[in-house]
Amino acid sequence: MNMPLAALPHELLDPKDCPFAKDVIAGLSQQPKRLSPKYFYDETGSKLFEQITLLPEYYPTRTELRILRDCGAQIAAAIPENAALIEFGAGATTKVRLLLQSCTLGAYVPVDISGDFLNDQADDLRGDFPDLAVYPVTADFTTPFELPPEVKDMPKVGFFPGSTIGNFDPHEASAFLRSARAILGDGATLIIGVDLEKDERVLYDAYNDAAGVTARFNLNMLVRINRDLGANFDLSGFKHRAIYNRDRHRIEMHLISRKAQTVRLLGQTFSFRTGETIHTESSYKYSLERFAALARGAGWESRETWTDPDGMFSVHALVAKPEPKT
Repeated sequence: MNMPLAALPHELLDPKDCPFAKDVIAGLSQQPKRLSPKYFYDETGSKLFEQITLLPEYYPTRTELRILRDCGAQIAAAIPENAALIEFGAGATTKVRLLLQSCTLGAYVPVDISGDFLNDQADDLRGDFPDLAVYPVTADFTTPFELPPEVKDMPKVGFFPGSTIGNFDPHEASAFLRSARAILGDGATLIIGVDLEKDERVLYDAYNDAAGVTARFNLNMLVRINRDLGANFDLSGFKHRAIYNRDRHRIEMHLISRKAQTVRLLGQTFSFRTGETIHTESSYKYSLERFAALARGAGWESRETWTDPDGMFSVHALVAKPEPKT
């Protein structure tokens, strides 16, 4: 049984054996400093994100849910009957429940790095859908992982809602799509949510909500590093900021150092200037044409696309192209 990071004496942590520690040290050693958004989602971070999805300023979740409800029958038509649905980065089960109302699945495989939250959600889903086989997989969905043997012979459908694809730089998004294609196999389908380009004020407000929930979500990354890695980040010494980078078509989230300070972490020190930032997340916004081109380059063909009436968000059904014969 693996001991949780928080229960392991920090002086015994070896970054070579701890991907979280290794990634944090590497990110803070860069100029500019960076932290991977995949580490937002400890138990607290996952709960904070669910709060974000309910905020009046945060349009993506409610808009995507509207598309899944209004176009449910059409989306279900793209999913083979009795397929195994593999959800990359599964969070709350709200969206997959909408699919379950429209199609008959053979199994559901939620995949996420936050094991406790994942298993709680899986238990809730089993209670409401007792005939559905649910096989949660605790894994980093951005890297190769094994599917449960129970779904080996089922048709495979990937599910990647929430525009999480926008959190990847374009080359990372292409790498993820290629990895998903390898995991799901030839002829597989991928249902994916993609946020669209829109008025910059709408984007700014969505990531700088008046209630400050996104700020707490961003700062929780430092709470997690302090708790699990024994760092001494002063939370009052950093503030949240989100800006729109027009040239790169992306929202950027940063943690801004309010003062000159030094942070200790696993025997290393990291200095911050006043105003220096840690880049914690990017959220790319696509046109329909730019996303279709990205998907084609990663081995997927667009089968169908659905959007809301205002063109705020999109859901795509992609089909894995056959691998070229050598």
